[in-house]
Order: sequence, then C-alpha cells, then structure tokens
Amino acid sequence: MYPTHISLVGMPGAGKTSIGRRLARELGLPFHDSDCEIERYIGGSIRDFFEAQGEDAFRELEQRVVAELAGGAACVLATGGGTVLRAANRERLKAAGTVVYLHATPEALFRRLRQDTRRPLLQVADPLQRLRELFRQRDRLYRETAHDVIDTGHASVGRAVHELLARFEPCRTATAAAES
Repeated sequence: MYPTHISLVGMPGAGKTSIGRRLARELGLPFHDSDCEIERYIGGSIRDFFEAQGEDAFRELEQRVVAELAGGAACVLATGGGTVLRAANRERLKAAGTVVYLHATPEALFRRLRQDTRRPLLQVADPLQRLRELFRQRDRLYRETAHDVIDTGHASVGRAVHELLARFEPCRTATAAAES
C-alpha cells in the first residue's frame, strides 16, 4: 500500500500542483491544492486577498484550510509555498501522513516563474532576489517538515512522479508482507 495521505511542500514553482495532480491520478487518490481551496473559499484571487487583507490574514485562513484538508480523507495535497511558515501547519502535515519536499534552486524557480504575475510575493522589482530570500527563510522549514526530499529543479513532471512512486514502493512492499 502506498501512503494514503501525501502532502507536497516547496517553493513557489517547484511543481507541487503539477506533480501532485499526476501523482494523485497514478495512486487513484483525490487531489487538493490548498491555494485553490482558499480561492474558492474567498471567492477571488489570493493576490487580491493579499493586497486587501495582508499576509497575516492570508496565513490565518491558510492554516484553517490546511488543517481541514490534512485532517480529511486520504488524498494528495499540494500546499502553498509559505504553508510551512506556521508551526501548526508543519505539525499537522507531518501527523497526517507522508510529506515530500519538492526542492528546486531559486535560479531554476526564477526560470519557471519570471512571467508569472499571479504570485503576490514575487511582484517585486527583483523576483530572483526575492526567491533567494524566501529560499533562505524556508528551506530549513521544508526539510524539517518533510519525510523525503526530491529535486524538481530540472526534472519533468513525469520523472518526478516516477521517482516518488519508486520511493513509495518499499512502503507498499512492507505493507503487503505484513498483511500476508
């Protein structure tokens, strides 16, 4: 049996949504994206909410949504890049199941995100410098939260999913042996 609750953490642009969607399909699990759930709840964009309410209000709402999703039925959950900033989120995700850190360097992320205008924290004069700052602040927290780390800086979505499935295989083999 593969893990039944898998949460993906990592920097903006690391592939949490793309990889999560494909991984969920491969495992036959529902997929949830915490940012999409937040936007559905607020009835608008996170960027607009950020501008109107500020980051603290967003992080409060994010914590409620993550608690609900992590406490729910088995799924693959793609989290927002800053989800790990709150200890309650880190603890909730770890307790819910397997957490995987999708790691990519700030430079690789910048190449992917340089045209993206939807991410509020990157709407600054020097987005690469901002990514470096966020990485310095968050890398330790991602690693503290995660049970496993995979590099997605240069990997395709398919390759990353294949690597995750291969890493989960020992869990499936051990569970099958214990059941027989």
